[in-house]
Amino acid sequence: MKKMLFLGLFLISGVAFAQTAKPVLEQEGKLVKATYYYENGKIQQQGYFKDGKLDGQWVSYDVNGNKSSIAEYSNGQKTGKWFFWSDKSLNEVDYTESRIANVKSWKQDAIVNRN
Repeated sequence: MKKMLFLGLFLISGVAFAQTAKPVLEQEGKLVKATYYYENGKIQQQGYFKDGKLDGQWVSYDVNGNKSSIAEYSNGQKTGKWFFWSDKSLNEVDYTESRIANVKSWKQDAIVNRN
């Protein structure tokens, strides 16, 4: 159930995000750095593309500039540990071959600072 919830939240935020923000693209060697902004000028999401596919670390921020998630991609595939912060919890989702392998959650009193 948790897996479906996280996947649903991530997909919904991705669809909403894709419809409103236009990225600033910068060439960095063989990678293209994409930075999306909120209307208030703060960074909404930042990460890299390689050969037109998501690659490396992608970081999302809330409207106040706090990290809300960290994701890892390899050649367009979800991989490694992803982290999702909220006011009351931290959720870790482990991906293997773009599939959820494991989900862990921590309450506020066990969370390490996200900045």
